Amino acid sequence: MNRILLSLSALFQTFTGMAQTEGTLTVTATTSSAGGNFAPKNIVAIWVEDEQGNFVKTLLAYAQTRKTHLNTWEASTTAAGSAFNVVDAITGATKSSHGTRTCSWNAKDFNQNIVADGNYTVWMELTDKNATGNFSSFNFTKGAEPVNLTPLNVPSFGSISISWEPLFTGLEEQSGESMRVYPNPSGGIIHVSGKDIREVQVISTSGGQVYTGTQKDIDLSAQPAGVYYVRLFTNTGTETQKIFLNRR
Repeated sequence: MNRILLSLSALFQTFTGMAQTEGTLTVTATTSSAGGNFAPKNIVAIWVEDEQGNFVKTLLAYAQTRKTHLNTWEASTTAAGSAFNVVDAITGATKSSHGTRTCSWNAKDFNQNIVADGNYTVWMELTDKNATGNFSSFNFTKGAEPVNLTPLNVPSFGSISISWEPLFTGLEEQSGESMRVYPNPSGGIIHVSGKDIREVQVISTSGGQVYTGTQKDIDLSAQPAGVYYVRLFTNTGTETQKIFLNRR
């Protein structure tokens, strides 16, 4: 009997290690100077690595001609055989000022394969000089449980939010009609659909209520970029979905 239990336990651990939960990682940070001679102009990259330190995917890269000075990002992508890889990433030229940067990860690597559940690291790097600037890393666990992290400020990055939201099916009313909040990410306007929605609330991560009403088309363009929670009140209960506003 003990052998059977041990075998079942090992089998369970094997399947657990092979799990590939789909979902969305949302990363937000406000940038600041690294003390370089080109400030406030800056280049910045945000990417994900696995537990072994292997490059997984770039989430954001505001850097073009001077990208070689993002040395940590360069080393990670080069080791993966794809220097400065930006597949599906938010990209752009050198930023002329600082602000809030928001990006997301769809749980896939740069080859478009869903990665296994486990421990991962978000890296952020910024420079405003012809040399290495500031870089920091933050660990999180990708799996079936949501993760919401607000790390302490680090050089060049503050107001940091790292949220993993696993994809669950079955967010439905008893009638079987799904509740939807889209697009996600949004540039400012969000749409809500579903049956018997009595009220909609939009709440910031700090708990502030930025909208309450019955509209199905909601303009959030006056709100800063970042993560928001949309709460839907229906005749059969309440659902909450997470979105993020992205200012490209």
